[in-house]
Amino acid sequence: MAGIPTHTVTNQPPPLVGYDVFSADRALVEAVRRYTGPGSREGVLSELSELGRAAGSAQLQEWGVQANEHPPRLRTHDRYGRRVDEVDFHPAWHRLLGKGVSAGLTGAWTRPAGHVRRAAGFLVWTQVEAGNCCPLSMTHAAVPALRTDPELAAEWEPRLTSTIYERELRPAGAKPGAIFGMGMTEKQGGSDVRANTTEARPLAEEGTYTLTGHKWFCSAPMSDGFLVLAQASTARGQGGLTCFLVPRVLADGTRNVFLIQRLKDKLGNRSNASAEVEFDGTWARRVGEEGRGVRTIIEMVAATRLDCALGSAGLMRQAVAQAIHHCAHREAFGGPLIDKPLMRNVLADLALESEAATALALRLAAAYDDDSEQERAFLRLAVPAAKFWITKRCAPVAVEAAECLGGNGYVEESGLPRLVRESPLNSVWEGAGNVQALDVLRALQREPGALDACLAEIGRAHGADHRLDRAVKDLFSELADLDGIEGRARRLAERLALVLQGSLLVRHAPPEVADAFCASRLGGDRGASFGTLPTGLDLTSVVNRARPVQ
Repeated sequence: MAGIPTHTVTNQPPPLVGYDVFSADRALVEAVRRYTGPGSREGVLSELSELGRAAGSAQLQEWGVQANEHPPRLRTHDRYGRRVDEVDFHPAWHRLLGKGVSAGLTGAWTRPAGHVRRAAGFLVWTQVEAGNCCPLSMTHAAVPALRTDPELAAEWEPRLTSTIYERELRPAGAKPGAIFGMGMTEKQGGSDVRANTTEARPLAEEGTYTLTGHKWFCSAPMSDGFLVLAQASTARGQGGLTCFLVPRVLADGTRNVFLIQRLKDKLGNRSNASAEVEFDGTWARRVGEEGRGVRTIIEMVAATRLDCALGSAGLMRQAVAQAIHHCAHREAFGGPLIDKPLMRNVLADLALESEAATALALRLAAAYDDDSEQERAFLRLAVPAAKFWITKRCAPVAVEAAECLGGNGYVEESGLPRLVRESPLNSVWEGAGNVQALDVLRALQREPGALDACLAEIGRAHGADHRLDRAVKDLFSELADLDGIEGRARRLAERLALVLQGSLLVRHAPPEVADAFCASRLGGDRGASFGTLPTGLDLTSVVNRARPVQ
């Protein structure tokens, strides 16, 4: 009979909303304090706390849901049959992207402690909605590539680092800010961009070309400009793989030829559009020297790879926060789940993975701020190792965190399924696992200073933990054995990332965190699944440190 209650709802955790995502993450706050100078520290913390409160609000979390429930739609033609090649997004997407731009997530290059500030903000913002972080990342990362051409940089950098987002397609010179995308891979080559066949033919005006060809993956196709790779043709023959800037709208207001064939139907990242595009006489401006496309764009790739690590760290942090929050409020078998020894072991294990990822990702951001020769060498080796390992750990963390919620974690409304779908993405984008592992080998072989810089960083914790010292010794053994090293590239990248994480945690994390990490990740005292940490560790303190406080 209607109106008669069948039961009272009890023992259901409240939603994790209305909190400061940044300030509730102790590991992240400590990293920001560690890498910002006294002159800017309090301002940076205040700015990030403001962003954290917005990220934790019910309103913005609802925007994230809306942007994913209403994915972008492609319109190739208008009602009259004219080609328009536009992608329509839900208003929530534009609100989120505008908020990210206004928070300075594309403006790291010219601000004090800009990279640490932005990295922490990016990690926080990923926890609201990861899809809009793609154009934020590419816009940020395009700056160093454009700086290879001072004239282009002077024109475009102020637009890319602006805090104003404008969604309409019109000439970039008439807009207060601009968003950038990237198109490198093609059907036949994938990550092997030297196999690209898109052709660039020079025009009469110096540095301008027309492009003919295609791109198999082009994210954020409604951006104002794109960096792409194409084979330059000259009167003297093939000029080689070259980087080009392709504006969506030309200076006179006409649309550039940018033919969107279809949008990818992806596993996750549903709010963000990834497109297949074709160029047919598309106007482009050369960036950098002809035939030096990979070298021109490599700094952009390095920056987006760091963002992959940051994004995965953010996803892991949100998954762990949701799991701990649920277990703190859910009772079973006579008490809160968080107090059950086995669940505490699982949560602590997850928390260690999350904190280690945050520590390493923020250390890399700090190296960008330092920008010394030593730190640049450090980044050359540490970025691919970190990108390889952190992004690989994201999927198992997200799946285990969802399991902590039981059946509730398998239901879309919990938010965990979206995290699970998103979790493999960063391992694939900007070079999948094998590409990163081989890049580690390439750095070791071509840039000996990179290994010296990484070993100097690791060595700052020498003697502080015997398990770390033993792991470093094992790393030396791996490096000394060159026989079949390509087949061991993943093993080497993993070990390098782990000892970097161990060194950072031993120096900067509470003793209980460092002890548990070294015992399980470096000492080998752990099973193959989460929740198999050894006895004798202070797991309660590890879990309490990771618990989000509303």
